[in-house]
Amino acid sequence: MLEIRDLDVRYGGITALRGLSIDVRQGETVLLVGANGAGKSSTINAVIGLVRPARGAIRLDGRDIAAVPCERRARLGIGYSPEGRRVFPSMTVRENVLSGAFGMGRRHQRRALDWLVSVFPFLGERASQPAGQLSGGQQQLVAIARAMCSQPRLLLLDEPFLGLAPIWVRQISEAIREMQRRGTTILMAEQMARPALKLATRGYVMRGGEVRREGTVAEIRDSALAEEYL
Repeated sequence: MLEIRDLDVRYGGITALRGLSIDVRQGETVLLVGANGAGKSSTINAVIGLVRPARGAIRLDGRDIAAVPCERRARLGIGYSPEGRRVFPSMTVRENVLSGAFGMGRRHQRRALDWLVSVFPFLGERASQPAGQLSGGQQQLVAIARAMCSQPRLLLLDEPFLGLAPIWVRQISEAIREMQRRGTTILMAEQMARPALKLATRGYVMRGGEVRREGTVAEIRDSALAEEYL
């Protein structure tokens, strides 16, 4: 489904990604794991279109989307949950979640919201509460539900477990499993290797903007756990 080939990303004179090549096949959950500054978020940002590659190709279903604007990539079926629990603080939980399906019609929005509330009753219980009043774990769940609301074919998750208490790590893990049960393809960038490895099919261990190791979860486990403490 997703192919990245020889990707370079630069910020001014700093090279964040150098010759990166990864594959994400239909139905997989692929993990990008590494310490801060490894290039994980830059990879996610390049796929969603928040940064422009200096070199290389990003293909979705065989189509090069490197020059496609960010908003059009969302229409191609790419969902995105950013690092740092970026909710709209003055908007309600319901409004935050529905913003993920903006422009998709009221019928789709109603069905998607009903489904999300059935899976995560918390969203219904706090529907009218401003998202900025929620705890960090609650905000992260709202951010992921917003990405899920469009029912994307490819879901990009950037550090979904960052700074969360164990109870919310379990809740977020269940949200990801629900998308897996629906057949959603997932690319997840995460420094906290332990919970992420329980969800992934395959993974890439990154350091210094490059892939240092790749393979099944069993093949990368030791390297991934070592990077978690760097």
